Amino acid sequence: MLRGRLLTESLRVGADLRIPALHVVRVGRHDVSSSTSAGQPRVWTFLDFEAPDDAADELAAALAEVLVGDQGWYADFEVGDDHVVVFPGRVFRYTKGDRAGRDAAVAHGRRVGVPEHQLDWGE
Repeated sequence: MLRGRLLTESLRVGADLRIPALHVVRVGRHDVSSSTSAGQPRVWTFLDFEAPDDAADELAAALAEVLVGDQGWYADFEVGDDHVVVFPGRVFRYTKGDRAGRDAAVAHGRRVGVPEHQLDWGE
């Protein structure tokens, strides 16, 4: 079962994410004002989800289509031994412990404006 988190504020206005096998397991709204960057809202809605492993590619592709193209947004999830990091128009999938794969995702995150302290997904 793949598991991840999406910040609903990262979705483009008017975008719909439709993955039939995707299940929401938790929704929470939190003040994150101490860790946001300019242009990001101070309160975020966290949506934790699960789906069968075989939905990973479909989910990654769909997320790459619906994420806001600026402001440094991304989504990520784990599937098996892999970590998947999705940016608008770009997907990185690497095996946990693959330093080069993680470094490539982090480098891309920096290029697209993800604040340094938000590039903290697992190794």
